[in-house]
Amino acid sequence: MTTTIEASALADHVGEHLGYSDWHEVTQEQVNQFADATGDHQWIHVDPVRAKDGPFGGPIAHGYLTLSLGPMLVPQAFMVTGITMAVNYGANKVRFPSPVPVGAKIRAGVELDSVDEVAGGLQVVTKVTFEVEGADKPACVAETVTRYVAG
Repeated sequence: MTTTIEASALADHVGEHLGYSDWHEVTQEQVNQFADATGDHQWIHVDPVRAKDGPFGGPIAHGYLTLSLGPMLVPQAFMVTGITMAVNYGANKVRFPSPVPVGAKIRAGVELDSVDEVAGGLQVVTKVTFEVEGADKPACVAETVTRYVAG
């Protein structure tokens, strides 16, 4: 279920966990498409036969693929109303504590870290934790920065 918050009320929710996305299966086709888009064709990602004998026992998703699923997964957990648009402004910190095996399911959990007024709207920092179903550690933890333009 998506948590929806009016932009004018965002500051009231700083420090709160806002919810989780649905689970999303990471497929080999998705990994291969990401490899083609980025030019990163390392065998641990795109060669399932060789990857079986590698350090992860099979192919894994690129760390940046996991992070790049944020724009799809985060809105399933958290949305802002009362704006005309949202712009990805960057990230303060990104870490990849554990791999995402191809075929695994991941989801994003979202925590609201800060809300600051900026010219034309708000700058919002969220902590996005990408979890792998059944894993002990998250696959990615990122402090993302979004600019929301006032509506």
